[in-house]
Amino acid sequence: MRRFVCLLTVICLHLMPATAAELGDDGLYVQPWLTDSFLELADDLDEATAEGKDLLVLFEQKGCPYCRELHQVNFARDEIVSHLKQHFVVVQLNLWGAREVVDLNGTPLEERELAAQWGINFTPTSVIFSKEEGVAAEVFRMPGYFKPFHFLKSLEYVSSDAYKSQLFQRYLQAEFQTLAEQGLTPEVW
Repeated sequence: MRRFVCLLTVICLHLMPATAAELGDDGLYVQPWLTDSFLELADDLDEATAEGKDLLVLFEQKGCPYCRELHQVNFARDEIVSHLKQHFVVVQLNLWGAREVVDLNGTPLEERELAAQWGINFTPTSVIFSKEEGVAAEVFRMPGYFKPFHFLKSLEYVSSDAYKSQLFQRYLQAEFQTLAEQGLTPEVW
């Protein structure tokens, strides 16, 4: 009986949310490290570049179960949050929001119009921009929820500049190979 109770406790703890992520007034989850932006994305990218970082624009929507998972699971992991804070300026936008955003090319539009213009179809979607030699470019996109391993590897793929010389699938294969050589099997499902 005692063994059953211990097993049941472990199962229940595994199913509980990693953190009690809080909802903001707009129905989106909030994190203390999200950038409090004027929503002028060119300025946000300039700020990121000046700090040696990239810009990550995170689209979410109210009631999104995958957004909840991103906040309660991925953002509950220190290695992910530390990496984000060290390498990215993160601006959160609402897929259906009406706040005015100034696009990277200087065009003002509502959040929902920007989402449509950028072809955002899933939430959460992370779009990462970098600026080199004065030119802003989208360098990576995570369309939808990525589990913690793939989410972190996506961030590392960009922050290490591996995206400049290698396709993401090849990068992942090399990461899996390195882990296998160390006798490790990452949790990917």
